Amino acid sequence: MTEKLYYTDGEMRSFTARVVSCEPDNGAYALVLDHTAVFPGGGGQEADSGSLNGLSIIGMREDGGTVYHILPEPVEPGSCVKGTVDWTLRFPRMQGHSGEHIFSGTVHRLFGGENVGFHMGAEVMTLDFSVELGAAELARCEYEANRAVWANLPVKSLLPAPKELEAMEYRSKKELDGLVRIVEIPGVDRCACCAPHVARTGEIGAIKVLDSMRHRGGTRISLVCGERAYRDYAALHGVNARVSAMLSARRLETDAAVERMQREGEAQHAEITRLRRELLALKAAALPETEGNICIFEPDMDNVTLRELVNAGVEKCGGVCAAFSGTDGEYKYIIGSRTADLRAASREINAAIDGRGGGSSAMIQGTSRARREKIEHFFLSE
Repeated sequence: MTEKLYYTDGEMRSFTARVVSCEPDNGAYALVLDHTAVFPGGGGQEADSGSLNGLSIIGMREDGGTVYHILPEPVEPGSCVKGTVDWTLRFPRMQGHSGEHIFSGTVHRLFGGENVGFHMGAEVMTLDFSVELGAAELARCEYEANRAVWANLPVKSLLPAPKELEAMEYRSKKELDGLVRIVEIPGVDRCACCAPHVARTGEIGAIKVLDSMRHRGGTRISLVCGERAYRDYAALHGVNARVSAMLSARRLETDAAVERMQREGEAQHAEITRLRRELLALKAAALPETEGNICIFEPDMDNVTLRELVNAGVEKCGGVCAAFSGTDGEYKYIIGSRTADLRAASREINAAIDGRGGGSSAMIQGTSRARREKIEHFFLSE
């Protein structure tokens, strides 16, 4: 069994150890040390990166309490090695994991919720709780969790004897046997965990809930802590600063500016709709009455208005009313009729106007790649 230095000192960045064994392992070498500060992964946290005697650790695993360091080259058993931990990866992960303990412990203490799922992504953590938490409850948990950060409480690592463990109250997501490590933050949380943690809560910096949703009768939240919370805030501040400049609004008033723009946009949309109706009425009134076909061309008309114009044209013609919107070679069309079976005629029509489309016996629609002269010749020369 490997002595796990990260149990008692999660901030150890380098160490020396003796090589217990070194065996071939799928083209690489699995090295066992008498003790290690390199975390092999577990409890929702990924394995560390690092090196031994300058050789990059390309993989980690733990089996039966023994930690295996996967190296590209062998190292002589019995020799001493100097190990290093990639701190740029380790520290943000510890900030996140310790922050998760604080938040989960707070949810448990305030609302009796259990953490039933935990995933630590590259930037954001996902936490699943067994109880439904609304915006007010999450805001309270977030505030209380950050108060624990500001208090700079010690993060203790306990290895209780079996009888002590039996009498101890602690959180755990699964049944445990053998040596159980407990991570305790006084007055905040006590939880079984195998991962390295910060020494004091102040190192976490900040805990922030990004969003939440109902999930399997409980609540799923996205959470960021520490360095990742800072990066998220910096990115969010940058976006809001640009929006603030574009809207000529103060940085804490961008939401009100957007709401104002939405109201103005709705009013403009209503006015555009009214004008389109008036224009449609004028265009419909200008359509000639004929026993033959009507062919209409509009440079830019939406499908709804185009269809209404066709409906008006159908009432004024004895054949078909064909309406085209766009430019030569890039038309969309709608064709209607009270007398012709357009579904049956669609193949002939599309062949004549280089089109693709279909529909019902009373109306078809699609696209045409033909020029205006060719379209007019087909519909108006009969």
